[in-house]
Order: sequence, then structure tokens, then C-alpha cells
Amino acid sequence: MEMEMAFVHKLFSRKTTAGKEQAFQENNLTFAKRNESYRILGVHTKDQGMKDFLFTLGCYEGEEITVISILSDNYIIHVKGARYSIDKELARAILI
Repeated sequence: MEMEMAFVHKLFSRKTTAGKEQAFQENNLTFAKRNESYRILGVHTKDQGMKDFLFTLGCYEGEEITVISILSDNYIIHVKGARYSIDKELARAILI
């Protein structure tokens, strides 16, 4: 039994292919509760175009963001006094 628990612990605490712990990836906007404010810790994506787009919306480190609603794979967010609709891929890139 103890060996099984050690295996399960090792399985779930292994690192992702990017070399970062999976817990880090679980702190993105897709895990946010509706109508609760969060502080953006950063934007994590390799796509520079996506980073630039999120920056134009006001999604950068230190800004406050709120998920208003989730409809299918679209997230209605409130940031810098405006509401935007973003897809799940963009929401995953926003770290909170």
C-alpha cells in the first residue's frame, strides 16, 4: 500500500515537458471562479501574437481581472473597465 501511494505521489508531482511543475499551469484563468477578482501574474505562451493581443486588452502582470461568465469555451472577462470575450486558449495563457 505504501509503495502504491509513493507511485501515485510521484505520478502526479512530475514535471511537464516545459520543465515546470503542473501546479503552475493550473493557476490560469480557466480555473477562476466567476465574479471573483484576481491579479494577473503573467502571460504564459510561446505565441508572440497571442501575448501582444492580450497586452492590447490590458492583460498584463499586475492588472486585476474578473471572469464574468463562461459560455461553452468562451470566457467573458472584465479588465481595465471593459468586457471582452476570449476563447479557452487565451484564458489558459493568463496566469492568476
